[in-house]
Amino acid sequence: MLNKLKKYLVKPEIYTPGTNSMWDDYHISENMLDAHLEPENEAASRNHKFIDKSVKWITNIAPPAKYANLLDLGCGPGLYTKRFHKAGYTVTGIDFSKRSIEYAEVEAVLCNVDITYIYRSYLNIDYKEQFDIITLIYCDYAALSKSDRKILLEKIYQALKPGGMFIFDVFTHKMKLPASQTWYYSPDSGFFCDNPHLCLNSVYQYPDEHVELRQTIVVTEDDVKTYNTWECFYNIEQLVDEVLPIGFSSYKIYSDVAGKAYSDDSETLCGVFVK
Repeated sequence: MLNKLKKYLVKPEIYTPGTNSMWDDYHISENMLDAHLEPENEAASRNHKFIDKSVKWITNIAPPAKYANLLDLGCGPGLYTKRFHKAGYTVTGIDFSKRSIEYAEVEAVLCNVDITYIYRSYLNIDYKEQFDIITLIYCDYAALSKSDRKILLEKIYQALKPGGMFIFDVFTHKMKLPASQTWYYSPDSGFFCDNPHLCLNSVYQYPDEHVELRQTIVVTEDDVKTYNTWECFYNIEQLVDEVLPIGFSSYKIYSDVAGKAYSDDSETLCGVFVK
């Protein structure tokens, strides 16, 4: 086991994927769903009061009477989509967690609401001028590699109608963590595993690319799994230089996806880019 583990205890090349994905792991996805649904928990979604505020702001800048069709990328269990539907939008939600999508679909049936949910990676969308608004909320965009971000931007631009809005947020450099290596042992079930396990946590910095890796290595009696979470950090200039050349005609920048005015102390940036 030690020889097997040694190869993981080095700094990976930038954007190297982990050996496993959290989104459809049976145990982890259950814990992530619980985190989504806890009103005050911000481990998977923002707290529900902020979500209410965010949806209200979006309806103000893009009222459903004018911007009727909305696509929510990374919709999770539907925390935003059900609020968007209630506000008057025709809503489609896409997510790569089968558990979250199934939960959202059941909720839609129970509440008798007409929301379309699709279990798919949003890198695989292929719409053409179908949506007035596309949202990607809670900094999911910057978790993608540089090449995947470009692919996604091109697909989003293609999916928007002329005059449509892409609304999303990213973390600023204020959210960088110091490089570190820590560990803990869980004798029972934990977030990453339902058996006794050891978690080796590392934070690696890639300063030339403004990128950070938060890595968890899960060691059990029989196996080693790695979960790599990547994050690219932005200032306004970096964000605009990356997004605007795709073809967007204009943009506005805020501190968060509830419309707070930008300040240099902001931990997030919200971009509203218009096709």
